[in-house]
Amino acid sequence: MANEVINVGGEEKVVREDTAKSYRGTVWALISVAGFVIIGAILFLLFFSGALTDGKPNQSPAKMEEKRN
Repeated sequence: MANEVINVGGEEKVVREDTAKSYRGTVWALISVAGFVIIGAILFLLFFSGALTDGKPNQSPAKMEEKRN
């Protein structure tokens, strides 16, 4: 079976080809999950900041009820 070199903690290691592929797959999976979390956090912050700065004052429940009737 073929051998490949991977970098683990700054140290190069010679491992089997299937081990190297699984290591790279794990690294890419973690990077993808981190990317989704970062994108989700950015979207949440954009929505939350937009909701806070919409320019409309909060109305009391009594005034909201008056509009409904």
